Amino acid sequence: MPLLEIEHLTVQFPDSAAPVQAVDDVSLSIGDAQTLCVVGESGCGKSVTALSVAKLLPNTARVSGRILLQGKDVLAMSARELRRVRGGVVSYVFQDPASSLNPVMRVGNQVKEALRLHRPADATDAEVVRLLRLVQIPEPEERIRRYPFQLSGGMQQRVMLAMALASRPRLLIADEPTTALDTTIQAEILALLRHLRTELGMSLLLITHNLGIVEEMGGRLAVMYAGQIVEEGAAGEILREPWHPYTRGLLASVPRLGARSERLSGIPGTVARAGAGAPGCLFAPRCGLARPECRVNRPELREITPGRLVRCPVVVNEPPKSGAPAPEESARQRRPT
Repeated sequence: MPLLEIEHLTVQFPDSAAPVQAVDDVSLSIGDAQTLCVVGESGCGKSVTALSVAKLLPNTARVSGRILLQGKDVLAMSARELRRVRGGVVSYVFQDPASSLNPVMRVGNQVKEALRLHRPADATDAEVVRLLRLVQIPEPEERIRRYPFQLSGGMQQRVMLAMALASRPRLLIADEPTTALDTTIQAEILALLRHLRTELGMSLLLITHNLGIVEEMGGRLAVMYAGQIVEEGAAGEILREPWHPYTRGLLASVPRLGARSERLSGIPGTVARAGAGAPGCLFAPRCGLARPECRVNRPELREITPGRLVRCPVVVNEPPKSGAPAPEESARQRRPT
């Protein structure tokens, strides 16, 4: 049985014009000690999906589907059951740790506060020091007396990790944990996450828009666009040979060392505003491979090869070969001169 199993999750938010469907029929699963990366542009539904796991969305959200955590449906849990799940089974680490830490409270006391909530008997300075040492903070005995502003961004994120790990969660959800950090510190945090996943045997759900991070973390990869999963499979396979036109466009837009191009490739158009019952493929207006039927028929997420799923009728019928052009290149080739 998977540790986390999301089945047909749909999330809508009310709007003056029409409901905004932030998440559209998303199904995902994570086993014990596994990593799942979810990637996509801002506004594609990644964070809403992550917050749904512990039922942290605002009360105005209309949520349907099932979210099974250790076999129990989170959406059907009482407030008391949710308190045990939040932190006890699943913990979160968000971007910009400076905005998450209390600026007038010493970091040691903030970690200790997390311990009091989940492991009161272990809420001691010795356990705080152990947790800070676990996340590789040097001189933890001295750092526990520091305030957040006295620590670098990388050290602040390590403190947030220590707080998240205080409850010994089975699943750590890291939502853009390296966005506010420079490249060197990003690499250190990613290495730390890989180390913690192995040492503690926990599962990791990593939300990011950075495909370089996905390459570092491995595991499985789900690509989201306009609230939908458009491609899913082993991270290495997708990065090596992307099939969905959106995934290929994302990879084509990544700058590469040694490339002799005057400008980066890009995906034409703007992100679709997902809505309930929107006709056709949501990516069709931006896709160079789109056919007339793509604008009418809503494609399903289908398994093409074992463990490899794609939401694109063109790809399902004609799987691309290695080195196939990115969607904007295809559009350019098809444009009349």
